[in-house]
Amino acid sequence: MTLILRLLKWVPNLFTIGNLLSGVFSIAFNMNSYERLAALFIFLAAFFDLFDGKIARKLKVNSEFGVELDSLADIISFGVAPAMLFHTLSPHSWLTVLAFMIYPSMGALRLAKFSANPTIGYFIGLPIPFPALIIALLGMFYYVNPYLMIILAILMVSPIRVMKI
Repeated sequence: MTLILRLLKWVPNLFTIGNLLSGVFSIAFNMNSYERLAALFIFLAAFFDLFDGKIARKLKVNSEFGVELDSLADIISFGVAPAMLFHTLSPHSWLTVLAFMIYPSMGALRLAKFSANPTIGYFIGLPIPFPALIIALLGMFYYVNPYLMIILAILMVSPIRVMKI
């Protein structure tokens, strides 16, 4: 395999790493009280996530490694980072703690379910970036709602069909 082909094989993974690092930066900014910046990095993670799979398919360099790396990046960027943003902005109660625990758990279940049974042309349950972007958008305005967080978590593992973009 030539050097150019090896490098091409890594291009989608670099986008996935961009997704992962955006999630890590979101968490770091959140921990340092820069909540709006944390929310923006969730949006940046979604940008990288939108293109990693498309690039892999376009270059015909899909790999099991890339699929697994993408799921790991997604749970950080779209599971943990939004949950932490929610936790930081919410007044603490038993309901917010429950929402904080359920959201990333359902996100991980959703990602595992999709990895085990991939679908073509549609998703079963909301794809994890969608609820994360809703939480990030609301976080930009310092708004949180534990009921919404729980509903979004449940929709991720629900049997509803969502068309792929």
